[in-house]
Amino acid sequence: MHRFLTLLTVLLTSLLAQAAAAQDGPLRIEITEGVIEPLPFAVPALVAENAAAEEVARNIAGVIAADLTGTGLFREIPEKAFISRITSFTSPVQFADWKAVNAQALVTGAVSVDSAGKLVVRFRIWDVFAGQELGNGLQLVGTQDGWRRIAHKVADQVYSRITGEGGYFDSRVVFVSETGPKDKRAKRLAIMDYDGANLTYLTDSSSIVLAPRFSPSGDRILYTSYESGFPRIYVLDVASVRRRVLESQDGTMSFAPRFGPDGTTVVYSVSRGGNTDIFRMDIGTGRSTQLTSAPSIETAPSFSPDGSRIVFESDRSGTNQLYIMSANGGEAQRISNGTGQYGTPVWSPRGDLIAFTKQSKGRFHIGVMRTDGSEERLLTASFLDEGPTWSPNGRVIMFTRETQGAQGAASLYSVDITGRNLKRVPTATGASDPAWSPLQ
Repeated sequence: MHRFLTLLTVLLTSLLAQAAAAQDGPLRIEITEGVIEPLPFAVPALVAENAAAEEVARNIAGVIAADLTGTGLFREIPEKAFISRITSFTSPVQFADWKAVNAQALVTGAVSVDSAGKLVVRFRIWDVFAGQELGNGLQLVGTQDGWRRIAHKVADQVYSRITGEGGYFDSRVVFVSETGPKDKRAKRLAIMDYDGANLTYLTDSSSIVLAPRFSPSGDRILYTSYESGFPRIYVLDVASVRRRVLESQDGTMSFAPRFGPDGTTVVYSVSRGGNTDIFRMDIGTGRSTQLTSAPSIETAPSFSPDGSRIVFESDRSGTNQLYIMSANGGEAQRISNGTGQYGTPVWSPRGDLIAFTKQSKGRFHIGVMRTDGSEERLLTASFLDEGPTWSPNGRVIMFTRETQGAQGAASLYSVDITGRNLKRVPTATGASDPAWSPLQ
């Protein structure tokens, strides 16, 4: 598998009036846990500068708008309300016309196909009420069939400049695609854009696959497969779809793998003799180090972003709880203190929060807590929610939700870390075990 797009980001302009920005204050959404009034914005169809770009110019605008509105932080002004029309990338913006329709942010752009067949997209972001450009205009160049990725990159810029946070639209999700009845479900690895587009299958359904996880650079995926009859960990190259098994000792089962932040280390669980412990492996040499040795089940390890600590799940206290230890092993500190059982912890890319699955009073929840266990906050509740994964900017969590009964099916959902904007992620089949890539 390969990506069809190589982007060249070129600075077009340097027109930001810093003095005016300092006086009036930049357009900004302050994201808090309270109710947020979505910011009204407009994305007119980008100007097609030659005939070959006409269709894609409108399509790009549509994806930008969908990305922004999908966050719950933005509200699109419909095209039928527009007073002005953007007919040239260089023409002055008629700010009064956009104020009249209550657009606070405006995205304008132009698209052309050059002599080499490359798609050239230029865009600008405007603060309508300040009457000035927000940041600098940019140019993106890529293949024509990579237009969706260009649109995601534009949306990332809009999101970042208005919220002050990194974007997450130009990212992918690997997951387990599920088909067939609940008691005989076929599973295969699949990868897609964060919004469900550009679906590709990475494995067939001849054996059970579980827990895919991206490398920090997004070029490799770890996963567990029952291909040999018992669980073993594989490393798959995303571009070539070539894979290899990680070495393991005879008579053991290896599972729940996750990359370290350096991309050369893997932390995972090994089950042998009725006991499960956490190990760390150097992928290059295959050398492994045992990190836990308690007479209990230790699993689902996840590194902190700086690689110094590991959060994991253990039943050493009698029920499943969350613990943190040094990346080199040693004494662990329990951080979960609420009622119920905790599992599948994942450290936020920002380093400030840990997402987890919680089972309490017959319900499953996705929640977050500080790394010391404080400020626990449950974001969802259902018959079965599990397996959180973080967006690249640490703002959104994707997870698996399964419905009840013999016909129950698994789907992917996402939710903001404030608990807002819960929504289903579109997939062609049943889906579980999502893992979010870094920005591409």
